[in-house]
Formats: sequence, structure tokens, C-alpha cells
Amino acid sequence: MKFNLADVFETVADSVPERIAVSYQGRQISYAELDQMSNQVAHLLAGAGIGAFDNVALFLKNSVEHVTSLLGLLKIRAVPVNVNYRYTNAELQYIFDNSDSAAIVVELPEHQRSVAAVLADNPTVRVVFVIGEIVDELTAAAAALPDGRKVQIIAFTDSEKLSAERDFEERNGEELYLIYTGGTTGFPKGVMWQHDDFFRKPLSGGNPYGEPRKDLDEIATAVKDFPGLAFALTAPLMHGAASYSLFTFFNLGSRLVIQREFDAEAIVNEIESEKVNIVLIVGDAMGMPLVEEMERRKDEVDLSSMFSITSGGALWSQHVRERMLAVKPDLVLRDNFGASESGNDGEIKLDENGRLKSPPSERMMVVDERLNQIEAGSGEVGYIARIGNVPLGYYKDPEKSAKTFPTLPDGRRISVLGDMGTVEADGSIVFLGRGSQCINTGGEKVYAEEVEAVLHAHPAVADALVVPAPDPKYGQRVAAVARLTDGATEPSLGEIQDFCRQTLAGYKVPRTIVFVDEVKRTPAGKADYRWAKATAADAAESAGAPA
Repeated sequence: MKFNLADVFETVADSVPERIAVSYQGRQISYAELDQMSNQVAHLLAGAGIGAFDNVALFLKNSVEHVTSLLGLLKIRAVPVNVNYRYTNAELQYIFDNSDSAAIVVELPEHQRSVAAVLADNPTVRVVFVIGEIVDELTAAAAALPDGRKVQIIAFTDSEKLSAERDFEERNGEELYLIYTGGTTGFPKGVMWQHDDFFRKPLSGGNPYGEPRKDLDEIATAVKDFPGLAFALTAPLMHGAASYSLFTFFNLGSRLVIQREFDAEAIVNEIESEKVNIVLIVGDAMGMPLVEEMERRKDEVDLSSMFSITSGGALWSQHVRERMLAVKPDLVLRDNFGASESGNDGEIKLDENGRLKSPPSERMMVVDERLNQIEAGSGEVGYIARIGNVPLGYYKDPEKSAKTFPTLPDGRRISVLGDMGTVEADGSIVFLGRGSQCINTGGEKVYAEEVEAVLHAHPAVADALVVPAPDPKYGQRVAAVARLTDGATEPSLGEIQDFCRQTLAGYKVPRTIVFVDEVKRTPAGKADYRWAKATAADAAESAGAPA
């Protein structure tokens, strides 16, 4: 059979209706209640003309409404579109336009104003659903659209008056789930997952602890016997790793303890008050403040319920791991490896030589440029390929889709993302790094070319390369090496940052910049990133600051 995500959730809700599904800011919502609330949201969406395969942008922080919006969309076969709430208006405009969003769900007043600012430039948007009070700017923007165009502004709370029944059309598992992720040119790309593939790969077939579920009847039986785990979701649902975790633990009938936003003190409080068993973090950006809070309060807070901390979306340092184990030696610490284009690839570990390795798996192999499989133990470097349930491709980008999701001669589809690696004699895979210039700062992806384009627009910058540099908190920081325009006065780092913030989200703004006499490039004009990375590190070391 093909699995549909809404069918799976409804199966779980019917099997364990009284079990708590979501704990949020002291509020406890059972599976039956969450299902009924999501049905009401689905009717609100449908009543505004949203239907099967309509794309709907979720411009939201974590909340109960974020969860019911996701579920409501899935119930009517519509397609959720994740939106990074840190984006500038220019970046939001790109997302709404590229995704052909038929609707937007938005909450915070400042986010509503951003929607208002770009509404006229997004002709596919027919309706905006607002959680909370509607700001005047949004109402005015909808009323002032050109050429007689109409956009409905609907209060999200209107759903509370609607039917909680499940009277939706039949689903087939071929519906879409769209996850926007950064691209090699810095422009986000929409990864198109069919529900069935999404269930089988990112969601581990409904069972990350064993064999995948075969059908809905097996799910119904399994959740009744599965212990009621409490999972603390501290990462933003706008990220693929968090949405993977949300649905994975829903599929197990677990309790999701959802944080509005990351707050180490609140997490430690809820470990005790909510009897949390597993905590999700994103690398050291969350791990460092969490372990500091654990250390500070280890003698006053009961952490006994917590048995595991999992990092997804960014690797975390051995130093932070050791400090966590010093506080609670029985913790199980995991690094989950994966991507928006591949789903959950399993656990990755540091070996005795400090290399990142993944155990042998039928879901991964290493191929050369012609997609021939590289022999184990050969030492040859190639591209790490994911096999099996992979996305259909990138939304509206057949060229990049064909490159990233090719088909092998034997008919198997694979995902090739640019991760380089080798295969050990035992079949384990050693990760060597991303071939493209991707900077992972606290779990946020930053692509060098996008930042470079902004730097090149500064009147004092003649040329620039952007590279990752080590950062004690975020794992990596954005660093730049630049050459001044002839006759220009060297701008301060603050001036460069202010300029970049006009068009870039804050996490993309360089935190280090080094001015040099010449930015090294090849005769063909290609960037020498190795040189740039070393230059940024040397300059920081000379200044006595961490690179």
C-alpha cells in the first residue's frame, strides 16, 4: 500500500485517542482533540477554496496552530510549504513566488507586515489566514491590490466554529509534501516528496526502532503497545529535521513537548515538569547553552526521565557531548544524518581517528561522476548517493532535479547531493565534506555565492569570497575575504553587516571580514576557496580572536 500522512495520523488518533499528543506552554492536547482541531482547520482551509495540491506557505514559529495547520493541509491533500521566519522581505518574496503559494498562514505582527509588503507581487496568493489579531497594514495591502485582484484575509480562530468531522476526500499516498532548502546558488529549492516516500524514508517507515510498518492495521496495533515517550521538540518546525521528528513521534503515539523557540532554561524546566525522555537539538548552537544550563542546575532539577539527546541538522562537538555525559552519564547521544533531499540517513559517529563515519547501509553508496558504484576499500573518493525512496525532484526546476535525482541503469532512483566520501573495506562510509561551498552555522545553511553577491554590491568591495570559519558556539561562522575598490576607505565590520542585513537574513551576514590586496582566483576566474579559508583563519589568529 501507499501511505498518506493524514491517514497515518488519523489511525494513531483512533488507536490512542486519550493519549497526550502535544504539550505546549502548560497546555495538554490529546490525540483525539488534536485530530478534531485539525479537522476544523481543514474545513477552514477548504471553505476558503484551498484544495488538493494547492501549495500553502506556513510563515510561523512553533505553536499548536502550526501543528494543526500542517495536519489540516494534509487532510485536504494540500501541500505545506515551510517558510524560514528569519527571511527578509526579498527572500520571502522569492519563496512565495517560486512555490506558487495559493495561501499564507501567518501569525506575528511583524510577519504580517512583511506579507503586506510583498502581497502585490505574488499573484498566486488568494487568501491569508492570520493567527491572532490582524494588523491594519495587511488589511490595507489586500484592499489596495491592482487590477481588481482580491485576497481574502481570514482569522484563524474562525476554524473553532466549524465542523470537527472527517468528511474529506479519499487520499492515495501520492500527495506532496514540499520542503524548501537552500541551493548551491543560495536560492532555496522546493524538495517534492510524495507522502509514501516521505513516510518510508524521512519517517523511517513509521518505526525508527525496528522494521517499517506494513500497513495501517499494523500501525494501529503497534502504537497501543509502544511506550508513551515524551519528546522535546526544541527546533523550529520550519526546518526539515524538526518536521521529520514531529511526524516520526506522532507515528509512534508519543507526546510532543513543543517549545515556542529555543530556551535552554525552559527546556531544563520541562525535562522535570513534563518528564521528557528525548530532547532534539541542532548542534552546538543549542547544545552549548543546554549543557551550561544542565551544569548550572544539575543539583536542583530532576533530570532522571531524560535518557537521550539527539542532534539533527548540524553536528555537535565532542566537547559538548562530554560535558553532557558528565552531568548525566547514562545519556544516549546521537547525531542523526540526513537532508531535505534524502530524509533520515541514520546515525553518524566519530571514529577513533576523528573521522565521521556511517555504518554499512543498503540505503547509501558512493558513486563516481558517471554514477558507477565505488568499490569498498578502494580508497577512491566519490559522491555519497542515497538509494530508494527519494524525492520526485525540485519544484519547477527540472534541470537541477535531473542532476540531483538521477536514475541508475538498473532503474533505481538515487539522490546525489554533493557530499563526498570513501567506502571502507567493511562497507562503512567515511564523510569527507560537502563539495559545494555550504556553511552550516547552528543548523542554518548559508551558501557562499549568495553572500558574495551581496558583498559585491557594496561600493567599497571590489571582490569577495565567503567561507566557513570555526565558531565555538555555532560550529561554523560566515567569514569573508575581500578586496577594496580602488580609492575606497576600508569599511568597518559593522558597516558591512548593516549593508548585508538589508537583503540577507541575520544568520547569513558575515561575522568576520578580512581585507586583502588581491582575492585569489584561477585564470578562468574560479574562486580559490582553500586559500580564502586559510586567509580568514590566519587573520583571526593574528588578531587573537577565534576564527
